[in-house]
Amino acid sequence: MYYEPGITPHGLPHDPFKSCVVPRPIGWISTVDGQGRHNLAPYSQFQNVTFNPPIVMFSANQDTAGNRKDSVRNAEQTGEFVWNMATYALREAVNISAEELPHCVDEFERAGLQKLPSKLVKPARVALSPIQFECVYLNILRFPGVPPMGTADVVFGRVVAVHIADEVIDVNGMVDVMKIQPLARMGYFDYTFVDNKFQMVIPGNSKALLAGLEGSPDKAKSSAEPS
Repeated sequence: MYYEPGITPHGLPHDPFKSCVVPRPIGWISTVDGQGRHNLAPYSQFQNVTFNPPIVMFSANQDTAGNRKDSVRNAEQTGEFVWNMATYALREAVNISAEELPHCVDEFERAGLQKLPSKLVKPARVALSPIQFECVYLNILRFPGVPPMGTADVVFGRVVAVHIADEVIDVNGMVDVMKIQPLARMGYFDYTFVDNKFQMVIPGNSKALLAGLEGSPDKAKSSAEPS
């Protein structure tokens, strides 16, 4: 099949676009507004941007009324947000927190989630989430789209603190992804989770390249320095 988005119809009963870019990590973003009210929402357009310094982004379309999402407004106004890793065990809470609700509603309370205080920022962390990133706001890129929901705000933040539960670090000092079972977004109403993995090492013997693949600033720096 072939179609041109927004120009020619795809001819399918459901739009295939989001189901073609899969799986997508979930940005479970917690924020507070200027009055200290908590907000929690999942975004399936989430990713790390670079590792030195560590920067992440999440992209939020407008709500069904064409307004900016609370997460975007809060992050921009307060300069802070937290990413909480969504897991298979927390899937129901993630889904509940995705509901479109009035600004004053606390999604932590609605989903029955305990809050943990952060160390360097004001937004709370999801207590049962095994990994959280405390982030300071950097900037927003706004991409105009077709109303009411097409316009997207892409929020960038620098990670200033990382929390990892001790029980998900294995004996080799590595994050045990199989134990965590991270949740990921597919297309339509479908989700998946990580339940298998395999390893590949880039050919050659470039220590700097492998350090970059690992995401280790210290190893990348030391391998680039003349011996």
